[in-house]
Amino acid sequence: MPFKKYGARRRALSALAMLGTALLAVGGTAPAAAAQDISSQQWYLKDMQADDMWAVSKGEGVTVAVIDTGVDASLPELRGNVLAGKDASNTPTDPHQDATGHGTNMAALIAGSGAGGGIQGLAPQAKILPVKVVGDPKTDAPDPLMGRAIRYAVDHGSRILNVSFGTITGQRENFVKSQSAVNYALKKGALVFAAVGNNGDKNNLPGYPASLPGVVGVGAINQEGEVAKFSTHGDSVGLVALGDRIAERCEKNLDQTCVSGGTSQATAITSASAALIWSKHPKWTGNQVLRVMMQTAAKPKTGDVPSSYIGYGSVRPRKVLLDGEGDPGPANTNPLLAREGATKPKPSESASKAAGGASQPPASDEQAAEKPAAEAKASDDGGNTTLWVALGAGVVVVAGAAVAFTVVRRRGGTMARP
Repeated sequence: MPFKKYGARRRALSALAMLGTALLAVGGTAPAAAAQDISSQQWYLKDMQADDMWAVSKGEGVTVAVIDTGVDASLPELRGNVLAGKDASNTPTDPHQDATGHGTNMAALIAGSGAGGGIQGLAPQAKILPVKVVGDPKTDAPDPLMGRAIRYAVDHGSRILNVSFGTITGQRENFVKSQSAVNYALKKGALVFAAVGNNGDKNNLPGYPASLPGVVGVGAINQEGEVAKFSTHGDSVGLVALGDRIAERCEKNLDQTCVSGGTSQATAITSASAALIWSKHPKWTGNQVLRVMMQTAAKPKTGDVPSSYIGYGSVRPRKVLLDGEGDPGPANTNPLLAREGATKPKPSESASKAAGGASQPPASDEQAAEKPAAEAKASDDGGNTTLWVALGAGVVVVAGAAVAFTVVRRRGGTMARP
């Protein structure tokens, strides 16, 4: 279904010219019946055995920062779970106001209670710290704004930072303050998860902050365990998660349900997975939480890991919480940094080289593994317009692309059950 350029929504999006940004919306929207609870359409919760995991952990005691467009704390499923937060820009507004609904949906996917027929989050007792990064491009350069947002989140108790957006403009050396803030977050023991982007079927340019060392870049897979066509691939991919046909609130009408897809949603599910694990094991460090996530991630039966398409695999928190798998290992060694030094592209390398210089994955990645159960299939009519805030361009651009989420390629192989 083509992206619809709604007038009111476009006016709201214009406010996102903060960061001197271009805003790229990828996907389509398929509204569902308003009377139907959103949670009844969240097929992935059953796939991930959420009910069983919630008997062990619901994310209590863990704060997740949602660095995004703000979070509407008035929604029934978010009431009581959203902290004060801050607008990190130089022209601050209320962090509980969200002009687009993107940050609100990410927060609900992480920690929504399902109240009032709303979104049921994977870690419903985690707390959300909204850190808004919507400012004036005349006063807010993208790199220092991101740096401030990350540092604020860490200094205000966030153990997990969810960054469901980024930029495909610039190179690594353009993000000195962001990199410094990421290093600060890691030093303080936090984890930073960032969406790798939704342009894998287009120019596949590397995204930031996902491509910064120390950030866990997150890609998206679909119900069948295949890497979604839109999911950006390359050396920035650390993990993947379910990010296709995800039910959430429609941005045009919050009383309706829309079916969405994007690495934004996959990042939220990954952050929530980390919150569940950390809540169960509060004495673990961020390094240990990440290590067991990497160890227990579903991988292709054949093929090299890490892969440009799936990183270390698809997150499976149930393997840690229910099966007791994963060795937390050394507390002070970051498992991603310890292994990525030789594989991270240099800042000057091109996007194609960063993606391994190939438009197709290795043949071994095509081998199928066990597919996940496909419960509660969503409509084939399309998915929601997932925001990808691009830092660095001078205008706001709404990309009206007709993206069929039913069409995916077997890139990176088929994952085991999440």
